[in-house]
Amino acid sequence: MVRDEYISKDSFEFEAGGRLDALKIVFHRSEQAWVAGDSRKVIWICHALTANSDPCDWWPQMVGEGRLLDTGKYFVVCVNMLASPYGSSGPSSINPDTGKPYYFDFPHVTVRDIVKANELVRRHLGIDKIDIIIGSSIGGFQAIEWTIMYPQAIANAVFMATSARVTPWLTAYNESMRMALEADPTFHECGSLKGGEAGLRCARSIALISYRSYEGYNSTQAEADPDCLFAGRASSYQRYQGKKLADRFDAYSYWYLCNAVDSNNAGRGRGSVEQALGSIKASVTVVGIDSDHLFPPPEQKFLAEHIPGAEYFEISSNFGHDGFLLEFTQLEQILKPILDRL
Repeated sequence: MVRDEYISKDSFEFEAGGRLDALKIVFHRSEQAWVAGDSRKVIWICHALTANSDPCDWWPQMVGEGRLLDTGKYFVVCVNMLASPYGSSGPSSINPDTGKPYYFDFPHVTVRDIVKANELVRRHLGIDKIDIIIGSSIGGFQAIEWTIMYPQAIANAVFMATSARVTPWLTAYNESMRMALEADPTFHECGSLKGGEAGLRCARSIALISYRSYEGYNSTQAEADPDCLFAGRASSYQRYQGKKLADRFDAYSYWYLCNAVDSNNAGRGRGSVEQALGSIKASVTVVGIDSDHLFPPPEQKFLAEHIPGAEYFEISSNFGHDGFLLEFTQLEQILKPILDRL
């Protein structure tokens, strides 16, 4: 896939208030550009919290030449979320008024703002209809919202490991991560994008516990020496993963994206979540993961029960929420029949 970008010169109004006079949106697309009258089916992927817009990077078993989501056969698009540090406008972007990153001067971002930015890219590319949209986690938030906000744009949708409204359980995790960032005294200094780095490492450690499972940790992080005095392998893993994220992400983008997660509510201003889901016109497939305690299966079943004609599937994994990244063989069995019907 190739990296591309779109700069909208129209004023962008944010749902929570504030606006930007120009908006930069980075995205990846299939190498062969989209042209009027193109016969390829369009697959739109919405990425998760700390991923980027290149699904070949974080979902290599599923996306790429010759893979199930074949970037040569289909026109595949993935847009980098607003507030992410991978190119789209966000707190780490340069504020033209100061010549420095926005930090906390960037408007608060909601899921609906992210969807509006995606929709700008769709129109910029000249795509009339997305044949299938696929989203997991916060990517699933986007996919759900898009089918409601712009129903004419989506024919089929797959919602994986996600929900129609943020739960208190998820918000508690988000607040724990924000508290970790805010406990780092460098976070509020805004002297550089390395501010809050120690807090970000801790926040990532908290997140990993929510993404994985009891079985997953016990099967991969058990001590090599059963007689060791102090267990340390899982500790080392947590610190390694914290540093790994801090090397590629910044604390300000992470803080903003955690807030965006807490904005998720498909029913806001639409009567109720049930009414909003009942308005969806796309053909929907919902996928849950049996060990996911961040978005447990009942949340996926709720989606399927309230979206007209939706189908529900459940995959089995020892790796909790992250199963949508790892259980590609099971996902292929669910997605291939949908793709074959396009």
